[in-house]
Amino acid sequence: MTKESFIYTTYIVSTPAKVFEAITKPDLARRYWGHENVSDWKPGSSWQHIRANDERTVELVGNVVEVSPPTRLVITWANASQASDPASYSRVTFELEEYEAMVRLTVSHDDLEAGSGMANGIKKGWPIVLSSLKSFLETGQAIDVFARPRATERAA
Repeated sequence: MTKESFIYTTYIVSTPAKVFEAITKPDLARRYWGHENVSDWKPGSSWQHIRANDERTVELVGNVVEVSPPTRLVITWANASQASDPASYSRVTFELEEYEAMVRLTVSHDDLEAGSGMANGIKKGWPIVLSSLKSFLETGQAIDVFARPRATERAA
């Protein structure tokens, strides 16, 4: 099985502490991600990615590998339906670096099965989620992470 990685970097006018808190606090993540990241954020602890709706579906699961607030967080990541399969897990690293009045946030998602549904979803998902995080922290308004492309109208 071939593995691939996805890396995304963005710059956010904020502080490392505020960005880290937005990733790890369920009430903040809900506002820009539409999901809550729930854990006690201690190495070895589990985490769940819970849809912020009436059903409260656990969509993703994993474990906290490393946590160094407010500069680094490493977690494992798998679909909840594949939680019992060790081969289905990938790894996400959040690295935050202060850049004068900004934060450079780099998200590295590694150990993805090349060409899989998860890998393809990650390539589309991280850019919109991190754009929403940036908008939320800079303006107080998140973007719709569930938005879909508009159908193009064809000329008659």
